[in-house]
Amino acid sequence: MQRTMGAEEGDKKTVILVSKDGERMTVPAPAAVMSGLIRTTIEDVEDDDDVVPEIPLPNVESAVLAKVVEFCVHHQSDPMQHIEKPLRSNVMAEVVQRWYADFINVDQAELYELTMAANFMDVKPLLDLACAAAACALLGRSREDIRRLYNAVNGFHGAEGGDRVGGGDE
Repeated sequence: MQRTMGAEEGDKKTVILVSKDGERMTVPAPAAVMSGLIRTTIEDVEDDDDVVPEIPLPNVESAVLAKVVEFCVHHQSDPMQHIEKPLRSNVMAEVVQRWYADFINVDQAELYELTMAANFMDVKPLLDLACAAAACALLGRSREDIRRLYNAVNGFHGAEGGDRVGGGDE
């Protein structure tokens, strides 16, 4: 199966990304090269306008790749504002523009997959967004809540840990 994502009729340069499960996605080159991995791979291919590079991404499932491409295409027309650190809020809409807050409002499993894909593909703005979303989910929670959320064993003993993450125990 092949999808064309974000390409307008006037776009000439495209890249074909091949997901782990074999789905091919035709992506405008300017959006695709937001990925350091893809940019480096394309640079290794000769500058021949007749050749459309096909880049396998063996670590990224098609549904996750579609989300990464959606992010990159949108970022081309409406770049995400810089994420201030430390985060000023645990509400993503107060950290980034509404579209990006809605985009990253996914369940924990999908957030994990997006984080892994952004890291593998070297898409820094998406990795920053995914990490900020994960951090927002933890801000203000007790350590016990976080342990329950991640099914983690208590690794703190006595005075080693405070009650809350993100400034609740100063």
